[in-house]
Amino acid sequence: MIICPTCKEEIEDDSRYCDQCGQALLFCNQCGRVGIGRRCTYCGGLMVAPGNDGSSSSASSSMSFASFGSIGNQGITESKGMNRIPELTLKNDSLNIRIVAMNGAIIGRRQGPYTQFFANHAYVSGVHAQLKFNQETGWCVVDKHSSNGTKLNQHSMQPDVEMKLSNGDILTIANISLQVIII
Repeated sequence: MIICPTCKEEIEDDSRYCDQCGQALLFCNQCGRVGIGRRCTYCGGLMVAPGNDGSSSSASSSMSFASFGSIGNQGITESKGMNRIPELTLKNDSLNIRIVAMNGAIIGRRQGPYTQFFANHAYVSGVHAQLKFNQETGWCVVDKHSSNGTKLNQHSMQPDVEMKLSNGDILTIANISLQVIII
């Protein structure tokens, strides 16, 4: 068992995400410890996602709360070439939702880093969808077998199928429409 560095709950050793708070887990590529940030606080090694040696893919940085109460990821870069991941924002001004996406983050009413926005929306599943960044295709969204579905530009998504997000798209989580902004 390992301890989630974000919520401090005990989770399975082979986890890629905390099953309590939804945070993507990062492991030191030198000593194997779980942590947050870009460098291990124990040995200074590079923090990487499971199955990633750190040579070409990006590692998520720690979560921060911006002045809006939105959640962001700061300074995510590749370890070589310093290519940055484009920032993905999902917003709905009428519901006061403004989310800055994190790679691998769960969107849900009960799990994931965005529960503060969806906790009072009964049509949103506990684990509704997931945001992913892929170097080849860019930002994608995956429906996680939600009860009330996920739509991209009014087209219903199939569960477990990655759908590419583009600037200006409308992502609908159950009955909540979010404008996609990629910069």
